[in-house]
Amino acid sequence: MSHEQRSEVRDGMRIDWDVPVAMDDGLLLRADVFRPVKDGKYPVLLSYGPYAKGLAFQEGYPSAWQRMADKHPDVAAGSSNLYQSWEVVDPEKWVPHDYACVRVDSRGAGCSPGVIDHFSPRETKDFHDSIEWAGVQPWSNGKVGLNGISYYGINQWHVATLQPPHLAAMCIWEGAADWYRDMTHHGGIVCTFWENWYDMQVKTVQYGAGERGKRSRVHGELVCGAEILSEAELARNRGAFGDDIRAHPLDDDYHRARSPIWSKVTTPFLSAANWGGQPLHPRGNFEGFVRAAAKNKWLEVHGIEHWTHFYTDYGRELQLRFFDHFLHGKRNGWDKQPRVLLQVRHVDKFVERAENAWPLKRTKWTKLHLDPKDGTLSGKKSFGKAVRSFEAMGDGLTFLTPPLTQDTEITGPSALKLFVSSSTSDADLFVVLRVFTGDLKEVVFQGAIDPHTPVGQGWLRASHRKLDEKLSTPYRPYHSHDKKQPLKKGEVAELDIEIWPTSIVVPAGCRVGITIRSKDYVYAGPSGGKLSNFKNELTGCGPFLHDDPRDRPPAIFGGVTSLHFGARRQPFLLLPIIPPKKSPRNSAARKSK
Repeated sequence: MSHEQRSEVRDGMRIDWDVPVAMDDGLLLRADVFRPVKDGKYPVLLSYGPYAKGLAFQEGYPSAWQRMADKHPDVAAGSSNLYQSWEVVDPEKWVPHDYACVRVDSRGAGCSPGVIDHFSPRETKDFHDSIEWAGVQPWSNGKVGLNGISYYGINQWHVATLQPPHLAAMCIWEGAADWYRDMTHHGGIVCTFWENWYDMQVKTVQYGAGERGKRSRVHGELVCGAEILSEAELARNRGAFGDDIRAHPLDDDYHRARSPIWSKVTTPFLSAANWGGQPLHPRGNFEGFVRAAAKNKWLEVHGIEHWTHFYTDYGRELQLRFFDHFLHGKRNGWDKQPRVLLQVRHVDKFVERAENAWPLKRTKWTKLHLDPKDGTLSGKKSFGKAVRSFEAMGDGLTFLTPPLTQDTEITGPSALKLFVSSSTSDADLFVVLRVFTGDLKEVVFQGAIDPHTPVGQGWLRASHRKLDEKLSTPYRPYHSHDKKQPLKKGEVAELDIEIWPTSIVVPAGCRVGITIRSKDYVYAGPSGGKLSNFKNELTGCGPFLHDDPRDRPPAIFGGVTSLHFGARRQPFLLLPIIPPKKSPRNSAARKSK
């Protein structure tokens, strides 16, 4: 049993509901198609994912929608908002520009039957076949573009590896890429986000959920298909996602099958990252821009909430220029668009600036040495032999610069070198790049999810310290995660820790700090509250926590961690300091709201 395909004309669009899309194994996925009323052949904007194409943004994610609509009225303006859906385009703002918008429910989700297996080769092949289906429809001009946030961005990297012939352009908005490093194991440490996400955002819209799901606010049909399945049947149609992740503690074939092959990603793309997206949404966008084989690729980086700028006029008009160029063939100047567009973060605003490379070519890579005597960060080495220890479940150690004498921009990836021993056979290192006012009040930001996000973060399990020498750089250590190297009693291990890219212009009089601890960062101020789609309270890291005792048994990860200093052990923080540009042309302030 399934919904039947049906068509209607409303709100200036011809809409085809629940169109069957055949996969190579005979399964029929279901898609909604929004296109111009006038017959013709149009470029396609397609999204494929698990959030139920018929579930309204406002109903599935009410707290996120309300904040966005209240703070950014341009999002809701010019649309009935009836067709708004989580993390995909509003067709009412794209169909008038002569695009066909296609939303495909992924296998096992929404109105598409089957077994859910996120980011698997099966799902990526389904995505490939959906693109090829859209490319040959009578209303298609044969050029398919992909656009969407998060899940709808992550899987773009994956499907691009398969090089579908009709895939012509991609906009990956805050889309992680590497299933191991970006998503499930930060520095080798399991992130509990995905298991909780599965409960909150996937099981709730699984195919067959019936009235346990919701009904479309547009046509009244069940968003999870007409077939009603029992709880036992639903369980059989999905895996134990958290168990699957924990069963693969190293970067093995399971992870590689769910990650892109950068040499095969040749589709033109716009990669949009979020400075405050740690620990999920920035890294893959930077890695993709740097490492993908595509010749036509652009990077944009912004701030504030994860979903907001995808829908604001700023983001939508940027996407439109990109897709108009590659899908409509318009000569709109996109070919002259600077390869990097940054919303450089200040304490109270964002300032737009064009660049041509990432990391920025004029970066002044600056070493700040950790001084064990007074807990400072400075350009001078400290040769005195010393050990500083902290309880793994405590607050760790913080090293601070003196108050800065001038405004200082930090934009790019950072790295931290440490020399570490543990009272046990392993240790987890959580490092937090921070900014404090002169009186030591921490400066935090509205992040992609959490309203109290620190400047930057990095993670490393000491037993995962092995580096991939070919891919590592001084500013971006790249760990192989292919073997464990337990710590021996009395052994001091050299660790190089990646701190994900960030941007902040630190005002004169403020201090830069690095905190080294063995558990997740917690903001010292008030709670960030809760959002409707996450289980946990927001305390600084959003839903991206590393607190699973099955991955971090206290007997191993609850010991005493020691930092070692000496003539041959000089811990340092490597920062990307950006000298001011000589010409301030084409800069425009964009205030954070």
